[in-house]
Amino acid sequence: MIRTITSIKNAKNSEKLVMITAYDALFASLFDEKVDMILVGDSLNNSFNGQKDTVSIDLSMMIYHTKAVLRGAKNTLTITDMPFGSYLDEKSALKNASKIYQQTGAHAVKLEGGKERAHIIKALTNNSIAVIGHIGLMPQFARSEGGFKIRGKEDEDIKRLIDDARAVEDAGAFCIVVEGLKEEAGKAITEAVNIPTIGIGAGRYMDGQVLVWSDMLGFFEEFKPKFVKRYLNGADLVKKAVEQYASDVKNGKFPDDEFIY
Repeated sequence: MIRTITSIKNAKNSEKLVMITAYDALFASLFDEKVDMILVGDSLNNSFNGQKDTVSIDLSMMIYHTKAVLRGAKNTLTITDMPFGSYLDEKSALKNASKIYQQTGAHAVKLEGGKERAHIIKALTNNSIAVIGHIGLMPQFARSEGGFKIRGKEDEDIKRLIDDARAVEDAGAFCIVVEGLKEEAGKAITEAVNIPTIGIGAGRYMDGQVLVWSDMLGFFEEFKPKFVKRYLNGADLVKKAVEQYASDVKNGKFPDDEFIY
């Protein structure tokens, strides 16, 4: 059974939530019903599209990949990242989020920003579009902030993050992704709001966790963030399998009698 927005909210203080990214129907079908939420993350611009950041991905690409994911994940709550530039103001945000809803069947959208974008979240939730917030380290804004910087190192910054989280909650978001900050900051944020917090590099005291699938399964080799636990050495397994296949073909071992009509 698909998790609902209400059941996600009710998980606060009662169960840990599991989120993973997916970008296509094949992997989405493997993740379906094994996690609480699937995020069609703009991180696909890095791991799938070979780009250095998430900024250059556009709305049409996010819609394409969301459609694919929903063909594979038929029984999991699925969220689409709103890409950079698609929610510059309330009008454009509502237009683009509505397009995602209409064309994909996504259950919710996610956008980055705290107090300064709470009015945009409010505009969406007031128009029946479910929203997940995203605070802390925000990849879409790394260029303007001088790179990927860990947040919550000082009391003043923790207070700002708590203010951001509360503003996102007050605007109607049902959940918040909290990324790249000191564990004590993550704990303080989780305790300050009444909606679930989903951590990525935010420590143990979150209401749930999210990882990028290609990081978690060891397919993305360019670098490994400190917060990523690899549950599979996927790249090594694939390389060995392809090497064996190539060897079998070159040596005439494939196809043999078993694979001939």
